[in-house]
Amino acid sequence: MKQVVQSYRTGQIYLDEVPAPLCRPGGVLVQTAYSLISIGTERSVIELGRKSLLAKAASRPDLVKRAVTKARREGFWKTFQEALGRLDVPTPLGYSAAGTVIEVGAGAEEFSVGDRLACIGAGFASHSEFITVPKNLCAKVPDGVSLEEAAFGMLGTIALHGVRLAKTPLGSHVAVIGLGLLGLLTVQLLKASGCKVFAYDLDPSKAELARSLGTDAVIAGTASLAAEQGTSVSQGQGFDAVIITASARDNQPIELAAELCRVRGKVILVGVAHIEIPRQIFWEKEIEFQVSKAGGPGALDPAYELDGLDYPCPYVRWTEQRNLKAFVDLVAQRRVDVSPLVTHRVEISDALKTYEVLVAPGSGGAIGVLLTYPGTLEGQRRVIGRKAGQEFTPKSGQIQVGVIGAGLFAKALLLPALVKTSGIHLRGIATANGVTANHACRKFGFEYCSTDYRALLDDKNIDAVMILTRHSLHAKMVQEALEAGKHVFVEKPLCVDEMELAQVVEASRRIGNSPVLMVGYNRRFAPLAIRLKSCFQQRRGPLVMSFRVNVGSLPTEHWVNQPAEGGGRIIGELCHFIDLAQYFADSLPSQVFAQSALLASASPPARDNVSLHLKFDDGSMAAIVYTAAGDRAFSRERVEIFCEGSVGVLEDFRRMAFIAHGKTKTKRQWNQDLGYRGELDAFFGSLRNGQGNPAPFEHAVASSLATFRILDALTMGQPVALGEPGKPSRSSRVFLGHANPSSV
Repeated sequence: MKQVVQSYRTGQIYLDEVPAPLCRPGGVLVQTAYSLISIGTERSVIELGRKSLLAKAASRPDLVKRAVTKARREGFWKTFQEALGRLDVPTPLGYSAAGTVIEVGAGAEEFSVGDRLACIGAGFASHSEFITVPKNLCAKVPDGVSLEEAAFGMLGTIALHGVRLAKTPLGSHVAVIGLGLLGLLTVQLLKASGCKVFAYDLDPSKAELARSLGTDAVIAGTASLAAEQGTSVSQGQGFDAVIITASARDNQPIELAAELCRVRGKVILVGVAHIEIPRQIFWEKEIEFQVSKAGGPGALDPAYELDGLDYPCPYVRWTEQRNLKAFVDLVAQRRVDVSPLVTHRVEISDALKTYEVLVAPGSGGAIGVLLTYPGTLEGQRRVIGRKAGQEFTPKSGQIQVGVIGAGLFAKALLLPALVKTSGIHLRGIATANGVTANHACRKFGFEYCSTDYRALLDDKNIDAVMILTRHSLHAKMVQEALEAGKHVFVEKPLCVDEMELAQVVEASRRIGNSPVLMVGYNRRFAPLAIRLKSCFQQRRGPLVMSFRVNVGSLPTEHWVNQPAEGGGRIIGELCHFIDLAQYFADSLPSQVFAQSALLASASPPARDNVSLHLKFDDGSMAAIVYTAAGDRAFSRERVEIFCEGSVGVLEDFRRMAFIAHGKTKTKRQWNQDLGYRGELDAFFGSLRNGQGNPAPFEHAVASSLATFRILDALTMGQPVALGEPGKPSRSSRVFLGHANPSSV
């Protein structure tokens, strides 16, 4: 299918041919009829993309500071490559569309095939022939409203939320600054609410259009002229509310709004302006200032937008979706008329020419630009191959590889390492997002891409599958891949709950030693970790190990912190260090005890700050402090190992020291090597040579099981034995020298 995409790295806009999306649970698959180009919003996105790397950096000094800290800890080259990888992300343009439902996902049964829908949301209602939209980001189009009119849904929802925030009762006097699409819709919504409206814009043609839509008073010209006329129109009292729908790099709209506003009035910023409040006039008038966020409550909330959890109407009357429904109802009642706002209709195939004109300064009077779509199902292919002349044939004996998932981590670290791995052929890659799949296919040299991972499992040419998705999908995909007869490399964690672990273990037992299942615990393949372990190869006694992990905080809403999707950081990240301790000890953990810090603030969560103790079958023990409460500028990871009069130290996988008999041997690396290349070489090397799993599967099982027992220990407040997956854990006071009470 065709989709309009921008490269954030170069700013280039292109019309791409990408695989069509699957219908997701809790959403609908829609065949797009119209999508609306939001000239102001999309121009700002495009302008940012076209800036140089230095200009992009200047616009986000917070990220520059983080990158400098990361470079000091992990090395400049590695940090630079990761930064380029983050910039090299294709961005789908568009966030307002309308079309017809062609498939309904489980959990979205309020919709039916054939329904006409208004669809909203960046990343969902994009300029694309087919879109998959969560149920809370769409609304049925009433009879009498065309799909062309419904395509204004996102802009109408944003404007309506701004009007609601202004809280303007019948008869209120309201000023609107900026008469682009948002402003012209805001004017109509205010008139529909019984308000007297004064509107201002620099462009006389937009002012005239606002006048034709029923605005009571309109002015075009300088801000001082607008302030003067506004005082006259309001009879010297000022306006009850001022809504800013303009886009400006300075704070002039805010200064003008303060001049126009009455004492104890409101200023609502719906558009974009530099927020620098002129304190004196805001103080004198006691003006209330508020920034409007998108389409209303629910906007950018993953639980609402992605998971479909609605806010109860008695408590949150006007959510994003309910605002959308209200807007299309107003269009149906002809209290809002969008037809005068349509200045251009362009077929999707001509979108690039249109963008080049629209993003240029002075875009020829364009206001509402609609992209139209052919209306056939021919573009609904979910597998896209390389273009003619780009095909290549794998060499004899090469392992053919399929990859599922291409997020930032995969594209920055694992896929570059995969490309450098010898003896393999990159057959296919699948991601839920067609733009991402197509970009990764071209960038890393796969034969084809798809939005359906089952296309890879059904491909008889593929020998091995790499699963690099979000955590909640790992166990399910591992089982399906094993049943399809594929060797499997899956990123950690193996699963997010104990039931999944038991299912994966059972699946592995059914298939035996072939195909191979390996979990991506890369640190055991890091050169310095291998070197450190070799220093203790002659030992006879147990190891005493200490790990300090300063991970830095993640936002509470980050997907890793969501139990259903990421499992939390103990399950999703701490497992790395349990596996590394197993690797050094060459033994499985038998017991675990853990405690968490009860911090005064809610962020980071208490379970991001844990101290735990592991006891191993061979008598070794490990103490792990895992904390998100530290400063990222400080060293991230430090390992200390004590055994039989010797000490080994590993600092951030860049420096290693071994101290024995009063002598110290050190090894340093310019750049951090966490073992990504090493683990892939080991995995594919084992497949070629038939040597079996290079990372014992029982270690991967024990790592996941230990994370679940950590959660048990935190709840129970006492040490817990590992046991077996799916069986109740057994607490024990033997560990740490405690007596074992009879009650256990």
